[in-house]
Amino acid sequence: MRQIHIQGITLEGKTFRPSDWAERLAGAMACFRPGGVRSGGISAYIGYSPYCVPRVIDGIKCVIVSEALRDIEPMAWDFVMNFARDNRLRTRDPAQE
Repeated sequence: MRQIHIQGITLEGKTFRPSDWAERLAGAMACFRPGGVRSGGISAYIGYSPYCVPRVIDGIKCVIVSEALRDIEPMAWDFVMNFARDNRLRTRDPAQE
């Protein structure tokens, strides 16, 4: 599945702040998981969705967003992509490189 990398660098080349932006964004998407949200029990742990995870790539804080998110919840996909656009963050598609 295709992935988009949202980088913590603005189109103007500045580091995006706050420094924990990637963890916050991925945390907001944590409930979107394969099989949907599970309530309670042993599987009720804090963690990131496999569709939206924070990473550091080549020294740049990023959020890796799977295109599968668009298939399971288009509004969540739009939220993440609009976040990148509204904050003028660089995005890249490694499959296009």
